[in-house]
Order: sequence, then structure tokens, then C-alpha cells
Amino acid sequence: MVRLELTPEKAGVLREILSIFLSDLRMEVADTDSWEFRQTLKEQEEFLKSLLERLPSPAGRREAEPGA
Repeated sequence: MVRLELTPEKAGVLREILSIFLSDLRMEVADTDSWEFRQTLKEQEEFLKSLLERLPSPAGRREAEPGA
């Protein structure tokens, strides 16, 4: 198991980056014609959502999922 320790500021930056990437990934899923590639992208989307759920929000509270 890999552990990553971040300052609150760095966690906020990571949360922002992941949120932006997740939004872009959702657009890619919608535009993909290949069923196999779409499934791969959906797996990546679920992984990113699980990471975002585990990251603390800036005020230490859980926020609604971006783009939901």
C-alpha cells in the first residue's frame, strides 16, 4: 500500500487537478465510439471519484462531487 502525506494546501491543489481531469474524462467518455475504450475510461472515472472522496475538502468537510 502506498501512503501519501500532503499539506492541506497541496491536498487542495491535488483536489482541484483531479476535479478538472475528471470533468475532461467525462467528456472523453461521452465522445468515445469504442466500447472497450469507453469501459477503460469509465474505470478510470470511478478511480478518480474514489480518490476525490478520500481527499479532505479545504475546510475539512466533505464536498459534493464536482460535476454531479
